[in-house]
Amino acid sequence: MDRKFAISEYPDAAAVIRQLDELIRKPIYTIKPDALKRYEEEYYGEKCKKSKEIIDRAVELIPGGVQHNLAFNHPFPLVFTRAEGAYLYDIDGNRYYDFLQAGGPTVLGSNPPAVREKVFKLLNECGPSTGLFHEYEYKLAQKICELMPSVEMFRMLNSGTEGCMVALRIARLATGKKHILKMGGAYHGWSDQLAYGIRIPGSKWTQAPGIPRHIFKYTQEFFPNDLDDLERKLRWNRLRGGTAAVLMEPVGPESGTRPLHFEFNREVERLCRKYGALLIFDEVVTAFRLGLSGAQGYFGVDPDLTVFGKVVAGGYPSAGGIGGKKEYMKYLAAGIKGGEKHKKALVGGTMAANPLSCVAGYYTICEIERTGAAQQAGRMGDRLTRGMQELITKYNLPFVAFNQGSIVHLETVGTMHFAIDWSKPWRIPAIIKATSERKKEMEHMGAAYMAEGLVTLAGSRLYTSAAYNEEMIDDALSRFERVFANVGLKEN
Repeated sequence: MDRKFAISEYPDAAAVIRQLDELIRKPIYTIKPDALKRYEEEYYGEKCKKSKEIIDRAVELIPGGVQHNLAFNHPFPLVFTRAEGAYLYDIDGNRYYDFLQAGGPTVLGSNPPAVREKVFKLLNECGPSTGLFHEYEYKLAQKICELMPSVEMFRMLNSGTEGCMVALRIARLATGKKHILKMGGAYHGWSDQLAYGIRIPGSKWTQAPGIPRHIFKYTQEFFPNDLDDLERKLRWNRLRGGTAAVLMEPVGPESGTRPLHFEFNREVERLCRKYGALLIFDEVVTAFRLGLSGAQGYFGVDPDLTVFGKVVAGGYPSAGGIGGKKEYMKYLAAGIKGGEKHKKALVGGTMAANPLSCVAGYYTICEIERTGAAQQAGRMGDRLTRGMQELITKYNLPFVAFNQGSIVHLETVGTMHFAIDWSKPWRIPAIIKATSERKKEMEHMGAAYMAEGLVTLAGSRLYTSAAYNEEMIDDALSRFERVFANVGLKEN
């Protein structure tokens, strides 16, 4: 393993995509109905009673009963009250291996003492927010700029969604162009204009109810791994005023669920330079998880702007940011101090860069650097992936397991591997029906994992952290095996 990065060997993207293509052509294999019913009755019905009582009350006050999409679980969401290292504990006292990792930012594991102690000290001395400048705003920015070569300046925001919104405003001010090209299937938050082409490449506006279609006038998508598609759209945009930016997740849409060829990022950078578009890397998941210099360091790419997410606050609230080259970051200058005259992007956020978030983020990144946490998490991701591949072979299942370091994918139904081809509109209803059906079975698989003490991201993605060791991974694999042993062809 490269000592600087979490990835020991980059996956053969072409081979993985062939496997995923084959997966979605095959009938669905999922948890058998009798096994699912047993989990529902014996685990959720008997061991999760307090969770169910609270959720039953919560649905009367909270739409859907939960505040975050990742919190939903079949047959009902569980209520978690404690997080420590590699473990989560629910209100009924059940313990789980945490492969959700708050959506990815907790590279060190949950609630690390080295960070928690600094947060306690900050709360005792200052409190969580003053609305004024705090020294750790500078220390955090200095640390990020020191570690990420393309980031010469950094501004803290409240979320990755805000980071993506701001990046587009900067790109339009810096280039004087309007069009944005994003990778199809990629998730860049839930702002209006970026709720385009999410989840499924080619989906355009179909996954964005409640947003007027004209909002997407200047937003387009290009197909992952298809340089010809990207260049064709860059060339077409040049006739219509040009492209302000190309926005992408560097390991592939939805954090590598559809993996990119290793050379693809560098080729996208080349096209951006050719057509005068800014290159924006969304490193909400990959920054500091793949290594201290992020995915851009691993792939050897020099993006103009980088979007950061929860990791810059160590998993604490108000966590996100935007970094990049000074010539572009100048459009975010705050305050009233004189200087170069230029338009400034409209950016707000009362709680952005609050002292609590900044101190947590600074010490989190320092601790990742001091302990080699990204590399340890990557080793555990390798072990987990190899183990799942062996189980898939043992039980003769069509599932696909692969990883980019500590970002581990377990595709059992391939829901996100579908794509929409608008030149064949008669196929679209069948695709939508297939993805809905497969998503339901993915939820059933996720319920089985949870009942075996495994918390995953939607049953298909898992993040390992430095809190894991080999014994934990092997125990987790034994739990996955109990689920796989109860999988069969879906009954019609």
